[in-house]
Order: sequence, then C-alpha cells, then structure tokens
Amino acid sequence: MGFYTRLAMSLFGQWSEIIAPYFSEIKSDLKSARLRTSLQEYISTAILTSFLIFGFEFPLLSFIFALLGQGFLFSFIFSFTLSIFVTLTFFHARMAYPKVLIRERAKKLDNALPFASLYLSTIAGSKLPVYRTFEIFSKYSKYGEITEEISRITGDVESFGMDINTALERAIERTPSKKFKEMLWGVLSISRTGGDLNAFLKERARGFAIEYRRKLYEFSHQLTMFIEIYLTAIILGAIFFVTLTSVMSGIAGTGGNVLILQFFLIFFFLPLVSLAFIALIRSIAPGGE
Repeated sequence: MGFYTRLAMSLFGQWSEIIAPYFSEIKSDLKSARLRTSLQEYISTAILTSFLIFGFEFPLLSFIFALLGQGFLFSFIFSFTLSIFVTLTFFHARMAYPKVLIRERAKKLDNALPFASLYLSTIAGSKLPVYRTFEIFSKYSKYGEITEEISRITGDVESFGMDINTALERAIERTPSKKFKEMLWGVLSISRTGGDLNAFLKERARGFAIEYRRKLYEFSHQLTMFIEIYLTAIILGAIFFVTLTSVMSGIAGTGGNVLILQFFLIFFFLPLVSLAFIALIRSIAPGGE
C-alpha cells in the first residue's frame, strides 16, 4: 500500500466502509481489471482525489471570474456550483474506470482470438493434454492478453497445485471476454469428458475468423463514410468558412476579429477534430489500431 493510499484510508476509510455496499459490483470489476486494490482503498483514494480537485478548482475559478470583473456573489456561487459538478463528474468517472479497463481487455482478447485459437488448435493437433497444450502456448505465443490469461491458468497449476479443471474454472470467472469465456467452457468440458480438443479449437477458430472478416468488411464501409464526412464537413467546411469570412471582413472592415476566429479555427479546432476522428476510428477498428 503506497503513501497516498494509506493517507486516503486514514482520512476516509470509515466513509468508504459506509458507502462500499452501494458500489459492491465494483469489487468484482477491480479483479477483472487487474487493479490490485481493495474496494475500500479504491473508494478512499477516489474521495481524497475528489476533495483535492475541489480544493484546487474552487479558488482558481473564483479568482478567474473575479479578474473578469464579475461580482463577488456571482463568482462565489458559480465557481462553487461548477466545482461541485466537476468533482462529482470525476468521482463518477473514477468509479466507472474499472469497467473501461474491462472493456478494453475484452476487446483485446476478442481481437486476438481468431489467431490465438488457430495456434492453440495447431498445438492440440499433437494430441497433448490440455495442460501441456496451454503450457506450450503460454511459453511461445505472443498474443497479448490471451497469452497472459493462459499463462495465469498454467501458473495456477504450477504455483498453487491446482488441477487444470479448477484453473480453467477460475479463468472463466475472471476473464472479461464472453467469447474467450465460451471457448474456455468448451475446453473445460473436453478436459472433463475426454473429447477431441483439436477438432473443437479448429471449429472455434473457423467461427472466429468468419466473424473477424465480417467486422473488417463493416469497418471498411464505416471508414469510407467517416472519411467522406471528414473531408466534406470539416476540411471543405473550414475552407469555405475561411474564404467567406475573409470576403465579409473585407467588406465590413472587421479584419482583426475575423483573423482571431480564423486562427482559432485553423490551429485549434481542426487539430482537435482530427484527433477526435483518429480516436474514433481506432476505437471501432477490429484490430484496435
């Protein structure tokens, strides 16, 4: 436990214990997100950070509004209200952060499944037991989250003396990916009944590959649409706006204000919109890139 966490627990440990039942679902989310902290510690640090944000933001906003010539009462009330809103927004975002990490991990697992399952089926083709198949995969594969998940399965067997079925059950409980969970359920069933692991993994790999190709096809159409929107609405719109405002400012004689507006559009608005488009495309891309 670090200093910041100890400080948060000493100040808000009792508060977090009282409100912890209202955030009981986050306890399992912390495990799935691999955040090595207890629920009370997590809530305590969130409360402490929220108070620090409020303590910094409230006087800063009051000072800014005072410099802008606003009255004391308006500056105080508006700054206090805005600071409370931002603080509560941060606390809510902090409580939702484990779910964000879980969704990111699930996406990485789903993206690697078509290739990892094919590699697993190739290893299973040598008719090795489930544990030996997973052990070889964990040592020689490089599929990110899936390699880590399977390494944890083999680690449970090697370090804690579990049998492979119990290790698979634990992996099923903690994995955030529904597809990977379903595959592990199938592997567990085969491990218990003695079915053909190679045939099962080949079938699953074929299904994952078909779904992955469908996602690529849908993404290509979405990407075409987004590029058309970006070029038409953003780039051409910006060029049209700059041209129109230049002509209008020449007629009206208000060049100074128009230059400031054009500067903001070119050097702030367009880069921010471009970054937002890049983030949007990366978020919907099947490979996450």
